Amino acid sequence: MNTLPSTASSTKGPMIIIGILFFIFGFVTWLNGPLITFVKLAFNLDTYAKAFMVTTAFYMAYFFLALPSSWILERTGMKKGMALGLFVMAVGTFVFGTYATQRNYNVSLAGLFIIGSGLSLLQTASNPYISILGPIESAARRISIMGICNKSAGILSPIIISALVFSGVGDLERLVQEAASHGAREALLNEFAAKIYVPYMVMAVVLVLLSIWVAKSALPDIDASAANSEPVGDSALSKQKTSIFQFPHLLLGALCIFLYVGAEVIAGDAIGAYAQGFNIPAAKTTIYTSFTLGAMLVGYIIGLFTIPKIITQGQALKISAILGIIFTIGAYLTTGYVSVAFVALLGLANALMWPAIWPLAISGLGRFTEKGSALMIMGLAGGAIIPQLFASLKDKFDFQLVFLILMGLCYLYILYYSRSGHKVGKPRG
Repeated sequence: MNTLPSTASSTKGPMIIIGILFFIFGFVTWLNGPLITFVKLAFNLDTYAKAFMVTTAFYMAYFFLALPSSWILERTGMKKGMALGLFVMAVGTFVFGTYATQRNYNVSLAGLFIIGSGLSLLQTASNPYISILGPIESAARRISIMGICNKSAGILSPIIISALVFSGVGDLERLVQEAASHGAREALLNEFAAKIYVPYMVMAVVLVLLSIWVAKSALPDIDASAANSEPVGDSALSKQKTSIFQFPHLLLGALCIFLYVGAEVIAGDAIGAYAQGFNIPAAKTTIYTSFTLGAMLVGYIIGLFTIPKIITQGQALKISAILGIIFTIGAYLTTGYVSVAFVALLGLANALMWPAIWPLAISGLGRFTEKGSALMIMGLAGGAIIPQLFASLKDKFDFQLVFLILMGLCYLYILYYSRSGHKVGKPRG
């Protein structure tokens, strides 16, 4: 197994490869926002709760596959594990593209679950990899660079999919409502659903080629256990432990990731549904995810130049949580496009949360790094549960009040973790 790269020049190549991977899973992940609108229309769903099964199926894969991913990585190593994750994603995109075209919702959701499974393996490897590729104190800076790759792809993917799939969607909604017969309506929906096929087949081919490329690349296979130890006196902190459940800062960090991802998905994927609560046409809302991700991109660039030179990872998380609370209140107190703009600004608040939470939570895990990373990845299930709560409650109560309560609770906990939660169980000094 290769050793940890020790210089900036020796880490440049691995960072480029990992950056490409972050771009790819950003492109795939942030398609979920437009897909919510797509499935609601293509499958003629009567509630947003049913349409939000897109995010539920996608993000629940992280919960079920994270621990198996850590076991796989212990046997394959990080590089082969990343290649395998890309191949699994290719299978999922093929399944979704095929069965969404046939308007088979259950199997389409299975395809999204498979994509999420591949991403679970990919992220279980790539996130700790980039965290320990250099000093842990500057991990948030490296993750910010990865975030720029990820969110740049996220900005592009809704725009591209909207141009390929959603052209004329406003007329389609009207034609479906005016269709004289069930057969005519089904024909219109079949024609619309078929538009998703080619984009997903192209993605499947690209993912297979990337899988082969990563497997054959010169990417070093870092020994996470050796690279992520934290000296405490004469021995490492991890050597005093027998289980990942003996690291309170990790457990609290996993909950922090759960709530953060839930808030991020609502701000990114659910912004279209939020906007439609103000009767903004669906045809306009399909690219709103790009606005949120544009704000996130700005946040990542700020992090790139400020962490750790000006502010620490913990301070970045604290500032981000406070901004999240302010923008959430702003969205509640306003209406229409202004309120939607506050939701998009949550991208700025969310940007530095993942880069800050991750290294704070896995710091000092040593030989438990893979399993600790898997626990963190399980926390991505927040993207399945919290948005589904929003979708289920928004039709029964004031959707802005639901938004305020859910997002407010998430950001308040993140603020706690930034101040003291990440220190729990760690030696003082």
